[in-house]
Amino acid sequence: MQESNFWIYAVGFLAQIFFSARILYQWLVSEKAGKVLSPPAFWIFSVFGSYLLFIYGVLRNDFAIILGQFISYFIYLWNLNMQGKWKKIPLIFKIVLIITPLVATGLMLRNLTGFTETFFNNKDVPLWLLIFGSAGQVIFALRFIYQFLYSAIHHESALPVGFWIISLLGSSIIISYAIFRRDPVLILGQSFGFVAYIRNLMIAYKSREITVYEE
Repeated sequence: MQESNFWIYAVGFLAQIFFSARILYQWLVSEKAGKVLSPPAFWIFSVFGSYLLFIYGVLRNDFAIILGQFISYFIYLWNLNMQGKWKKIPLIFKIVLIITPLVATGLMLRNLTGFTETFFNNKDVPLWLLIFGSAGQVIFALRFIYQFLYSAIHHESALPVGFWIISLLGSSIIISYAIFRRDPVLILGQSFGFVAYIRNLMIAYKSREITVYEE
């Protein structure tokens, strides 16, 4: 492996460590509580992971990854605000967290010809595969739009059943895309999450049964 590729993959794997940590922690506290929880740590790890995976997507010239992270990143920040954690972050870090993806996207779009050549005429990613991978990332990111709408309506940061169902669908497509792309970062990260999504669905339905029984 070339040294440049090593550092690119290092960024990607570090991002997946944060994503794995978020789902592992959320899974454990939900198991302990007997119901699906949305702990602040889940969103903190999400921000770090998304920040790094966005950079990884840029370094890999992978539009599908960039698109997915851009959609969900600001929803992570919204959930931190909903849980009262955003106001505790120093101002300088808030500015960096908000500005970085916007500036990076602006720089990429500044040269539209170069952007198109790099991300849409990439010989390593045929157009059909790009569309397939982007569809997976969009579906995967839609779970957070769904989560955002659900939480806004209920005035609390929550992870409803629909969130996990959409997660499974999007993750299935992304794993398939990653196999075609031979991307160990996506394969490893999504495979671990896939198990946790199924378990969260089981916990959610079990807690519903308990609630109905108690009523």
